[in-house]
Amino acid sequence: MRIFPKSLLLLPLVCAAVTSFTLFQPAANDLAVVQTKSGLISGTTNATGDVHIFKGVPFAAPPVGELRWREPQPVAPWSGIRKCDRFGPNAMQRKPVPADAYGEEILIPEDLKISEDCLYLNVWTPAKQPGEKRPVIVVVHGGSFTAGSGAVPILDGEQTAKKGVVVVTINYRLGIFGFLAHPALSGESPHHASGNYGILDQIAAFKWIKQNIAAFGGDPQNITANGGSAGSCGVLTMIASPLSKGLFRRAISESGPLFKPNHCLTLRQAEAEGLKTMNEKNADDLSAMRAIPAETLLKGDYMRLPVVDGYVLSDQILAIFTREKQNDVDLLIGYNTGDDDLETAPLTAAAFTAAAQKRYGQKAEIFLKRYPAHTDDQAAQSQLFLTRDSVFALENYIWAKCQISHGKCRAWFYYFSHAAPGKPNYGAFHGSQTAYALHNLYKWNKPFTDWDRFLSNAMNGYWINFAVTGNPNAKDLPNWPAFTIKHTRVLQLGERITAIPLPALPAFEFFKN
Repeated sequence: MRIFPKSLLLLPLVCAAVTSFTLFQPAANDLAVVQTKSGLISGTTNATGDVHIFKGVPFAAPPVGELRWREPQPVAPWSGIRKCDRFGPNAMQRKPVPADAYGEEILIPEDLKISEDCLYLNVWTPAKQPGEKRPVIVVVHGGSFTAGSGAVPILDGEQTAKKGVVVVTINYRLGIFGFLAHPALSGESPHHASGNYGILDQIAAFKWIKQNIAAFGGDPQNITANGGSAGSCGVLTMIASPLSKGLFRRAISESGPLFKPNHCLTLRQAEAEGLKTMNEKNADDLSAMRAIPAETLLKGDYMRLPVVDGYVLSDQILAIFTREKQNDVDLLIGYNTGDDDLETAPLTAAAFTAAAQKRYGQKAEIFLKRYPAHTDDQAAQSQLFLTRDSVFALENYIWAKCQISHGKCRAWFYYFSHAAPGKPNYGAFHGSQTAYALHNLYKWNKPFTDWDRFLSNAMNGYWINFAVTGNPNAKDLPNWPAFTIKHTRVLQLGERITAIPLPALPAFEFFKN
């Protein structure tokens, strides 16, 4: 972090007055000024003075107007000192509503606006000087590629930064703004591609971090990408993309499936969907498409996944990994007991049993022993467990096996089974590990116990150790065995911390046969 003396800050600066920039005389508790490639920025410090915080730092030009549905462009340089003491706008998305297990701690802050002008990142650093070369963890938020931001409370980086690493959270375009493909968009692209703007935003953020993080005391050669749910899918897509080669050396994946043989649409399929969407909005050319109000585009929006566009992705992700064409990164990966998601009403016991018999024939009896359906309630639970095992567990297992298959990378696999306290009890639900891993239980209004705090501290330690050295183990933590082709043990993070056989492995054998 480049530190400027107060005498320099007090010198008259000649520039136009712009609301987002501030020419000021720093008070005694103001943060030092950092020189980025685009200009000077200032931030704040935390209450204890040991973490510098920069919020709302632009890493690309606002993707508005003619830049809507274009590859992210470099941010324009500025004069003076840009004040970065508050989060930038969230990406366009519907207003979040707390539901079931998901409360305000997991949702975007209500006081932040949503905007197409959303390409900002946030930095928490314990460094006092530039060049300290501290490890960097970059958090890519989840939210089904339709929601979320780097400002979500449980993603706050302060507690992790207190332990000596630099933490960065990023925004990226979501929904139709980030993942619309269209023949006209592909036609104007120099790469003849469209549909992956959200992933290109993530790549642009990592490029910015690679180029600038040394000024914040971070090590550009030791960056770890950390994603949960859709954020994990984004990290996976970057690992599969040649555009991300060399941008990070390690990856943490928390509950992120995207490994089915034909999970992503081809460019032609995605273009056909996009053409239909724009025809419904009476937009028949690029000018009309870019003139549609953002709020109108949000109406009826749905989850879109990355596209096999020939630029970001050359093929389906599973095919890329099967051919060992992915980027070489070490991997910390896992899933939760409650990683289950039924988008439709569950089948009754009779219907579930009949479906199993039709699909598996003589093997249905074996299947129904693992996923019983004696009652409707039991059938509903079995369907949730089936989703967990066949999607989150199996696809993460495939990812880990592929990543280590050619011997260049190492992997560690976890199984999070601890239910956060309080009622109603939702178990170890999808995303609940995040607050534990980032040591942010204090952001979550729950009656946490000493064990919760111990587990959170341990998980945060494992995550940081992995980012520092590529190995999550340390003398003060239970041993976490590496995940190998022959030894598929995982670390259970539950009512105890211990290595166990992968719980879903028997189910995998059934699916394989």
